[in-house]
Amino acid sequence: MIRSLLVTIAAVLVLISSASAENENSYKFDNEQQRATYQQLTKELRCPKCQNQNIADSNAPLAEDMRDRSYQMLKEGRSREEIIQFMVARYGDFVHYQPPFTTVTSILWWGPLLIVVIGIGVAVGLTRKKKAAVELTPQERERLQQLRKSGDE
Repeated sequence: MIRSLLVTIAAVLVLISSASAENENSYKFDNEQQRATYQQLTKELRCPKCQNQNIADSNAPLAEDMRDRSYQMLKEGRSREEIIQFMVARYGDFVHYQPPFTTVTSILWWGPLLIVVIGIGVAVGLTRKKKAAVELTPQERERLQQLRKSGDE
C-alpha cells in the first residue's frame, strides 16, 4: 500500500518536472544570457490568477501568455527591467514578487513592526503601573498587630 503510494507520488513529480522542462525547451534563445534572463523573469513574476505561484510553475493560460510575452520581448531586445515594468503596468504591483516601496506598500513593511512596538509599550506600561497603597482602618491595624504577635510566639 505504502509502496504503491510512493511510486504514484514519484511518477507525478516526474511528470510535473518534465512538463516544466518541456515548456522551457520550446523556446529558442540566441544565447545563454537570454535563457538565464528568461528563467529569472519567469521565477520572479507571479501569476495573477494562481496567486502564489510564479509563471514558470503555473499551468494557467494567463501564465502561458505572460511567458510568451516575456519571450517575445526578450527576442525584441527588451531588458529585464522593461519587461517587469510592462507586466506591472498591465497586471499591477502584485505580479512582481519584489514590489516597489511606495506609500501603499509601506503599510505592509512597517505595519508588523508598528504592532510589535505598540504591544511592547502596552506590556511595559501595564507592568510599571503603580499600585495605590491600601490604607488600613484602625481596627485592621490592631488585628494586624495581634496576628504579628501571635506569629512571633
